[in-house]
Amino acid sequence: MSFKVILKLVVFLATLFVFLYIGAYNKQAADFNFPILLDKKLTTDAWEIYFGMFAIGVVAGAILMLGAGGGRSRSSPKSDK
Repeated sequence: MSFKVILKLVVFLATLFVFLYIGAYNKQAADFNFPILLDKKLTTDAWEIYFGMFAIGVVAGAILMLGAGGGRSRSSPKSDK
């Protein structure tokens, strides 16, 4: 594993810890309004909203990273022999 992969993993796990820590101490009810998709407001525990936003961010980041490595050529350079 390269250092870059390990660093990304550490940052991901630290972010996950922060969201889980927030969720552990925010058990009160919270309102979530998103009129484009929901007709009425959603009232749920705060940790569920935090985790949902985190999951959406992870999925969006994964989708964006799928196309990040497409700029390289797979053919080997020609030699002058």
